[in-house]
Amino acid sequence: MPAEFAPGVLVRHPDRPDWGLGQVQSAIGNRITVNFENAGKLLINADVVSLEEISEIE
Repeated sequence: MPAEFAPGVLVRHPDRPDWGLGQVQSAIGNRITVNFENAGKLLINADVVSLEEISEIE
């Protein structure tokens, strides 16, 4: 089961570090909309990708 992500949570895509830091815009079921610094707004399927939650900005 995918982790729950609330709007505003900062994340990274584990396979696409070039996308940069992302901010969750919405999360409905396994569909998470994330606005990434270098890739824009993308819809992520949490059943396929395990986003990494960022607790501190590096």
